[in-house]
Amino acid sequence: MIYILLLIGFTFFGFFAYNVVVEPIYAFVFRKPMYVHFYPFPKKLSLKQLNILHTQFEFYKKLSSKEKVYFEHRVAVFLKKYPFFGKEGMVITEEVKVLIAATAIMLTFGMRSYLFTVIDKIIVFPDIYYSSMNDNYHKGEFNPRMKAIVFSWKHFMEGYEISNDNLNLGLHEFSHVLHFEGLKKNDTSATIFAVTYNEIIEQVKHPPNYKKLIESDYFRIYAYTNEFEFIAVILEHFFETPSQFKSEFPQLFEKVKVMINFTEVV
Repeated sequence: MIYILLLIGFTFFGFFAYNVVVEPIYAFVFRKPMYVHFYPFPKKLSLKQLNILHTQFEFYKKLSSKEKVYFEHRVAVFLKKYPFFGKEGMVITEEVKVLIAATAIMLTFGMRSYLFTVIDKIIVFPDIYYSSMNDNYHKGEFNPRMKAIVFSWKHFMEGYEISNDNLNLGLHEFSHVLHFEGLKKNDTSATIFAVTYNEIIEQVKHPPNYKKLIESDYFRIYAYTNEFEFIAVILEHFFETPSQFKSEFPQLFEKVKVMINFTEVV
């Protein structure tokens, strides 16, 4: 009996030391979690769901075999956690669910905590819709009061029709969710996100840097609406035109990589 108690005690101490001492120090020094993926029994997608990823999601197709298993597991968990609701006649198909889930997983693939607590549902309209939150028509939005992310399916799909126009509704709205999540939570990935985000904003506010950003005309003017829109827009650019981003603003590009712990997929 005493050995069992000692084992439980050592296990508890090890877990406590890891979470409170070891990983925080590691994250502080290296700006990344000690590990990202660990799934002893990875969940599987159906053949139909896999086919959607194989034929319609470029990011997934570029992953290694091992990374594809991780990606599929995360998509499966995401689909199980969040219900989808179609509005104004929108039919929720496997394509709708898989592509929306894959977009969220792509954005958070370098982060250990990839599920969001600030949303609990996904709402999809067939086209542009009226939002009572701000009395206006929208293509998509993150509504923290409703704990919902909302898309016009037409405009969500348009975000993938041209892969390098830096306009991706899914990435943009999930970036808002990630931003909100990163500022509310205190796990390792969220802490790294929040710290690096603050560094990015400080750099951008520096007058010479801000002037260079504006004059480059690389980021669309909407990016400068506020800090939330700036992060959402630069994440769109990060995924859609990474080579140009890296060439024009190498320091900012590296900061974004650290913020979401992203490893470039060739």
